[in-house]
Formats: sequence, structure tokens, C-alpha cells
Amino acid sequence: MRMATVEITKENLTETVENNGVVLLDFWAEWCAPCRMFGPVFERVSEKYPDAVFGKVNTEQQRELAAGFDISSIPTLMALRDGVIVFAQPGALREKEFVEVVEAVLALDMEEVREAIAAQNAR
Repeated sequence: MRMATVEITKENLTETVENNGVVLLDFWAEWCAPCRMFGPVFERVSEKYPDAVFGKVNTEQQRELAAGFDISSIPTLMALRDGVIVFAQPGALREKEFVEVVEAVLALDMEEVREAIAAQNAR
């Protein structure tokens, strides 16, 4: 059975984000108990959404990526849509909550999001 999640590294992050509309990232580490609890949830939910990319970022091996995204606690879940970070939250989510996040990200009107970002940047 093919795993639905992919390992994200400094080498494949840009390509992954540019080539996929929805990318969900799980920033984690082996020693982190909440990360180990969230891992199977992330895996199960990833199997329900084949059109989205579910990426795992090992913060121990990818320190530069973690620093680049300002990750200060793990696990941190981040969602990108069309290259824009639309969700970022530390802490392990329950499966129901995680599904709600995925559904919300998939339902976003990206034109509205870009307009809101432009308006915010204009201030």
C-alpha cells in the first residue's frame, strides 16, 4: 500500500508547493510525543484527500526549513493553497478537527484570499 504522505525536504519543498494546489505540512520530530500521536491521524486523513499533498517535515533533519517557517513548537500543522500559507497552528489536532481544516482549505476562494492579502499589504 502506497503511503499517502511524502517527506518534505529543503530540496523538494519549492517544487511540491509550486506543482500542487493544496499542500498540508506536518512539522514533527521523533522525540516529540504529541507528534507521534498526531502522525497516524495525519496519515489517515491524507488517504481521504488524494488531490492534496500531505508532507511530513522532520524538524531535526530539516532545521533550515523549520527555521524558515518560524516553527517554534511541534507538532505544527501548516496549509498552503496556491503557494499561500492559509493556515498554521501548533499542537496536535484530533482527526475530526484536522478534517475540518482540510475541508476549509479546499473550500477557500483564493481570489478573495489574494485580495485580502493585497489590502493588508497596502496598509
